[in-house]
Amino acid sequence: MAKRNKSTMEFDEVNGESKKSGKIKVFLYLFIIPFLFALALLLIVTQIADINVFEKAKELTQFNQEETLKEEDKNTKLEEKVVNLQAAIQEKEAEIDQLQTEIDESANTSEALLIEQERLLDEIDTLQREQISNKREYAEIVSTFEKMSAKTSAPVIVKMSDAEALRILTSLKPETVAKIFEKMLPEEAAKYTELMSKQ
Repeated sequence: MAKRNKSTMEFDEVNGESKKSGKIKVFLYLFIIPFLFALALLLIVTQIADINVFEKAKELTQFNQEETLKEEDKNTKLEEKVVNLQAAIQEKEAEIDQLQTEIDESANTSEALLIEQERLLDEIDTLQREQISNKREYAEIVSTFEKMSAKTSAPVIVKMSDAEALRILTSLKPETVAKIFEKMLPEEAAKYTELMSKQ
C-alpha cells in the first residue's frame, strides 16, 4: 500500500508540473507572441512610412521634459507670488494695526478734549453768573453813590484804589461827579479828572 501511495504522489507531481508548464505555454501563445508580432509589424509599417520611431520617442521625452521644466517654472513663480502676497498681507496688517492705534489715540484725545470742553463750558457758565452777579452788585453800588450826598461819598472814593474809584466815577451821572469833586481837595479832584480824561 505504501508503494501505491508513493506512485500516486509521483503521478500528481508530474501532473502538477505539466499544469504549470501548460499555463506558461498558454500565456506565451496568447499574449507574448501576438504582442511581438504586432510590434514587428508596427516597426515595418513605420519604416515603410519613413518614420523614425526612436526620434519620435526622443521628441516626446524632450517635450515631456520641457513641459516638466515649464511646470516647475510656473510652480516657482507661483511660490514667489505667494511669498510676495504674504509679505504684502503682513505689511497691510501692520498698517491696519498702526491705523487702529492712531484711531484709538485719536478717540482718547477726542474724549479728553470733550471732557475739557465740558469743564470749560461749566467754568464759563460760572464766570457768566458771577459777572451778572457782579454787574448787579456794581449797579447797586453806583445807585448807592447816586443816592449818597457828595459830602459823604467824596471821602469814600478818595480811600478806594484808583481803579475802583475811576470805575465808580465813570459810572455816575456827570452832575453827581461834579458835586463829589466839589467836596474833594483840589489835588484829589485834579487826579481823578486826569484819570477820567485818559480813559
